[in-house]
Amino acid sequence: MESVFLGKQPILDRNQNLIAYELFFRSSKRDEKADFDDDLAATANVIVNAYGHFGIHNILGEQRGFINVNRELILSDTVELLPCNHVVLEIKSTDKFDDELIEKCVKLKKMGHQYALDGVVAFNEEIQRILPMINIVKIDVSQLDKESLARLVNQYKRWPVLLLAEKVETRNLAKECMALGFEMFQGYYYAKPENISGKRADPAKLSLLKLLQLIMGNGDIEEIDKEFKRQPGLSYNLLRMVNSSASGLPQKINSIKQSIMLLGRRQLQRWIQLLLYTTDHSGGGNSTANALLQTAAARGKLMELIAGVERPHDKTHQERAFMVGILSLLDTLLGIEMQQIIDKLSIPEDMSEALLNRYGRLGQELKLIEASEASQLETVQSILGEMGFLNQRELTGLELEALGWVNRIGDVAN
Repeated sequence: MESVFLGKQPILDRNQNLIAYELFFRSSKRDEKADFDDDLAATANVIVNAYGHFGIHNILGEQRGFINVNRELILSDTVELLPCNHVVLEIKSTDKFDDELIEKCVKLKKMGHQYALDGVVAFNEEIQRILPMINIVKIDVSQLDKESLARLVNQYKRWPVLLLAEKVETRNLAKECMALGFEMFQGYYYAKPENISGKRADPAKLSLLKLLQLIMGNGDIEEIDKEFKRQPGLSYNLLRMVNSSASGLPQKINSIKQSIMLLGRRQLQRWIQLLLYTTDHSGGGNSTANALLQTAAARGKLMELIAGVERPHDKTHQERAFMVGILSLLDTLLGIEMQQIIDKLSIPEDMSEALLNRYGRLGQELKLIEASEASQLETVQSILGEMGFLNQRELTGLELEALGWVNRIGDVAN
């Protein structure tokens, strides 16, 4: 079976809660599109193996997964193996909806499958043939002017479907789609962390940054304890996490110092890095920041896994790779320059070069992950060729492993 490529993009609701991912399964050819026509068997096997081997919750957590399918895959028996309660089958709006395809869609719908119609820019007779099967209509808002978009939205509102705005790339377009009544949203404005901007660093985050500085600089435990005590919500979160993960202890941990000693500096550092991506430390949460948390955590773990393949016995290199991945989105979250963060944390030169300029081996690995997040297949293949120790199929496996890890640590970070 040929190598494959996995990409994913968050889908949010009107309150910017993360509700689903679109999963992109690619062939190994130098093509930015999934080529089901030439590689149907390989692609179908990848989907089934990914779900069967890694487990649906490792990949998606509690969210649904939108998967691009075409006529051949729908008509095959393979599609019936996909878990209908976790998967939305995404059909291109430009496909030909003949009787055979519609009949199979009806059968799958009766089995519990849901459908999304992708790339919609028009309302015509061909689309109306498949529309009774469709649950979600994904309108490509980047292709339409304001008047055309409003007219198209009104046409689809006459049908019992949810409207999803896809390819939302600017704040103004996001506001326009909200005003038009879209229920779901997808696009670089939400998914590309560099486009989530304008956040001011609040005192709690600055305190976390100071804590991170103390831990990375081997600060005195008394100083770390004192900084924790300035943030009661943060202290509570630490105690809750330590007690939930140390259930075998004869008595509960009830002091910050005990928690720090039990957790250890390395785990404490990782936990604080993750907490930087949450909005507060008292159980509340901003969903955009939580989506950013997931991206940052996945980057960190994937960087660590890739570094482990390259240097399996160099734990220091793996730890530095994890830190580069986690820190790579911190400037976006805090609304300050990456250089300021690097200066505050006294980050070593190889890590700072990776974060600022994508230079060096760590920078190359970060560039690979960013290309993968954006589903830039040709760039991914080019970087993998330069690296020389990882292929596309292996990268897919590591991405799925990282996603599983992110979902498992989700409760700790909230």
